[in-house]
Amino acid sequence: MSNLLYLVHRLPYPPNKGDKVRSYHLLKHLAARHRVFLGTFIDDPQDEAYVEAVREYCVDLHLVRLKPHLARLLSLRGLLGNEPLTLPYYRNAGLQDWVDRTLREQQIDAALIFSSVMASFVERASQIRQLVDFVDVDSLKWGQYAANHRWPMSWLYRREGRRLLAFERAVAIRAERSFFVTQGEADLFRGLAPESAGKVEAMCNGVDADFFSPRKELSSPFRVDETAVVFTGAMDYWPNIDAVSWFAADILPRLRQNWPELRFYIVGRSPTAAVQALAGEHVVVSGTVPDVRPYLQHAAVVVAPLRLARGVQNKVLEAMAMGLPVVASSECSTAIDAVPERDFLTAGTVPEYVSQIEALLREPARSAAIGIAARQQVLARYSWDAHLSVIDRHLGGAT
Repeated sequence: MSNLLYLVHRLPYPPNKGDKVRSYHLLKHLAARHRVFLGTFIDDPQDEAYVEAVREYCVDLHLVRLKPHLARLLSLRGLLGNEPLTLPYYRNAGLQDWVDRTLREQQIDAALIFSSVMASFVERASQIRQLVDFVDVDSLKWGQYAANHRWPMSWLYRREGRRLLAFERAVAIRAERSFFVTQGEADLFRGLAPESAGKVEAMCNGVDADFFSPRKELSSPFRVDETAVVFTGAMDYWPNIDAVSWFAADILPRLRQNWPELRFYIVGRSPTAAVQALAGEHVVVSGTVPDVRPYLQHAAVVVAPLRLARGVQNKVLEAMAMGLPVVASSECSTAIDAVPERDFLTAGTVPEYVSQIEALLREPARSAAIGIAARQQVLARYSWDAHLSVIDRHLGGAT
């Protein structure tokens, strides 16, 4: 059993959005084998209720309350130098002091960094083995954002992408090992950072298939006279905002020409003003719900029309685990170890989404068969422990 310093940019609980699902299961995996010293931020006041649940996994826990609006203002300090704005956003003297004291007073065997930005807190600790879970190549997201915004935001996003990539490369050089959520993301980073190519590997996401399982006892949140098409995800995340906005504006009206009873449900926390504005007679914006599973269980179709996606989308795996037919973008589907047309359907254009969704609605037997195959694939390929065991060989003293 080793002493591990675990640094995460957001409290790894509850597992209600993509990064927190992964960071929570990684915390759970590590705590079963090692003594964990956790340093993290709280950026949502609602997460205060879960601090004690997280503390149970840790020998020591240091929390920093982050005020996003203030942090965004402070991040502009990055424009005065060469650093990405993401670094001053998370810079915190209290957390730095705790990290330094923990490294000095405890016999820390390794530091596990979740999200590259947290690597700045161990930048001076060259004596400690560092393992970095990048998850995705975050720097490339900013370039995608730039392509979808006008100047001056396009300039700012491109700058962030360039500066963040330079930082990611420096972090990977220091790290003993760098992990990414898919083999594709790992290969992509190897091409961008060839100097670290030999120290990069994939550590894929899993899904809790016991929790996300078909359960007939879950009551339907839908009206009996409607057919529900569902999207789930954190609704303050730009790729999700883009996805639901596109679906509601361009795809849903085409579908309703033949399926007037269709309603689009956008299910997820923190909907922005742009997402809330989509709500109407045929679009429901739920906001935070106590349990997403009823919305999945009773959906006719689950959609993931993400045009700016990177890596494995937990929302897709969770729907598949519940035996639901999913229509996903090619950007989502290429990251998933499953067979298109057997385990899920793919689409890229408006006509393709309309065609695939209508086919599922017209053919309930095929829709059910795809859902059954989807769950079987999740059970066979997406156990959390199986995927996270990749990291165990890089940690001493595992039990």
